[in-house]
Amino acid sequence: MCSGRVDLKFLLKAFSNGCDGVFVGGCRLGECNYITQGNYHALNTVLLCKRLMEHVGLSPERVKIAFMSSAEGMRFVEKVSQLSDEIKGLGPIGEKEGLDRDELSVRLEGVMNLIPYIKRIKREKLETRLENEDQYEALFTSDEIEQLFREIPSYAIDPEECQACMICERRCPVEAIAGGKGLIHVIDQDKCIKCGTCLEACPPRFGAVEEIRGGPVPPAIPEEKRRLIRPKKNEKR
Repeated sequence: MCSGRVDLKFLLKAFSNGCDGVFVGGCRLGECNYITQGNYHALNTVLLCKRLMEHVGLSPERVKIAFMSSAEGMRFVEKVSQLSDEIKGLGPIGEKEGLDRDELSVRLEGVMNLIPYIKRIKREKLETRLENEDQYEALFTSDEIEQLFREIPSYAIDPEECQACMICERRCPVEAIAGGKGLIHVIDQDKCIKCGTCLEACPPRFGAVEEIRGGPVPPAIPEEKRRLIRPKKNEKR
């Protein structure tokens, strides 16, 4: 019902599935039928997507957004035809960019896994309401995206502090935390999407979850040593 429903993952997933180009059409800016003005969010999402595509080595021209009313059929045809012609010039996805399908899939999958983190960090910009096209290029920059990826945090659970309360395990949206009653919890770094939910969920009195930037993640405690045998912090020794 609204272009604001177009999520960043939808766009990247389309390219991961082999689409050569993606077109997003929305109502004219300032004429949204909803108080959320979702078309501004759609615009910002597409602008962010373009920079992420550059990061993985794809041409940002493979994704377009245009705004029109339901009465502007000719404008719709014009914009779709324009994208179609540009895509023909670019050729099949990855071919002109020198990326084979497997490599492209790995790169896109890596970015898609980080979408929750990216949207959290760039939330303020994604809510911006740009008034003219001259502002589009400056909203997100290539240097900004490169810095974002350099500063991605990792999360780890300190086995000396973990009380096996299972709160972070239950709250993790992607089941990246291996835990259980009486077991010290560990985070599967391959599954972790860097959303920070575990850090927020861990009770302050425990403080077991660590955010790590610019350094290696401590090795996970071996499974055979995860049984919690010390008394809990709120229990008397």
